[in-house]
Amino acid sequence: MTTSAREVAVAGDTPYTIHIGPRLLDDGALLARSVRGRDAMLVSDAHVAPLYADRVTAALQAARPDLRIQRHVLPPGEAAKTLANFAEVTLALADARMRRDATLFALGGGVIGDLAGFAAACWMRGIDCVQLPTTLLAMVDSSVGGKTAVDLPQGKNLVGAFHPPRAVIADTAVLRTLPARELRAGLAEVVKYGALGDADFLDWLDDHADALLAMDDAALAEAIARSCAHKAAIVARDPFEHGERALLNLGHTFGHAIETEQGYGGLNHGEAVAVGMVLAAQLSEVLGLAPAADTVHLRDLLQRLGLPVDLPGGLDPDRLLAHMRLDKKAQADGLRFIVWDGVGRARVLAGVPEAAVLDVLRG
Repeated sequence: MTTSAREVAVAGDTPYTIHIGPRLLDDGALLARSVRGRDAMLVSDAHVAPLYADRVTAALQAARPDLRIQRHVLPPGEAAKTLANFAEVTLALADARMRRDATLFALGGGVIGDLAGFAAACWMRGIDCVQLPTTLLAMVDSSVGGKTAVDLPQGKNLVGAFHPPRAVIADTAVLRTLPARELRAGLAEVVKYGALGDADFLDWLDDHADALLAMDDAALAEAIARSCAHKAAIVARDPFEHGERALLNLGHTFGHAIETEQGYGGLNHGEAVAVGMVLAAQLSEVLGLAPAADTVHLRDLLQRLGLPVDLPGGLDPDRLLAHMRLDKKAQADGLRFIVWDGVGRARVLAGVPEAAVLDVLRG
């Protein structure tokens, strides 16, 4: 392990470790530590595989010469997160004769992590999955916590399973190949952790915004480690999202509706969450829960980080509301939203009046 690497322990019934640091994809001993059997499947996409798949394979093979490593490459992008591609991965596992002690490595962003993780959850009722996130967004959010899923035309992440990884290995050096837009998208999820439960972290992000955008190694490592520690603590207390874990969806009810209505071809996930967090703060204002000054604080920070803060033009508020009714967070008592009482004080609110949501969507 590199001397600058950080570790975050995730407790619970199936504990695991998040490893954070540069050049970890070349650390064969670390990669192989999670492999119990003699078979592994590397699942990636057509953008990421040419950059890193050979390196991961070589590192694994050097540490475990006896390991039989297969590879399956999917199309890139959110539009690939489908039941059809999930079936394709499971058929690849079948063709490769992967057994119960096989390990699936998910190499890519959140789409690959979610889809490959879901395949690992279902193949032979569950095999080990090691998450190798290659985007900032995946490092601080989707790779941690064991939520796996695919999308349906009706909405995001509607078919899935809870399947904690055996390990998460986040190689911060790969962030240097990220397009600037993808880096900013990840920063939206980093901001989320401060907004929902840590006002001091939000102030730290304000102070280090320029360093983060410049991809300063120390600033990125600190932001990732603090974000993962926040999520790990919440996941350990509520692994199946029966209560507190729902707070991690701050901005996501609005954000998922935007993504779905745009057919996953407009704002990316992090951008949609940024807009969604501002809308959630505005909803909190409308409901008389939080001061307008806190919305301004959040909005200003997101804009400094180069993220959108306004609802894209041309979206029908009534159609967005219809998507929210199908959101996983909606329950029999109506719409549930993650709102806040101000910076760092998020909570779940059930029975939110649809009229208030439409007021916010209509600006």
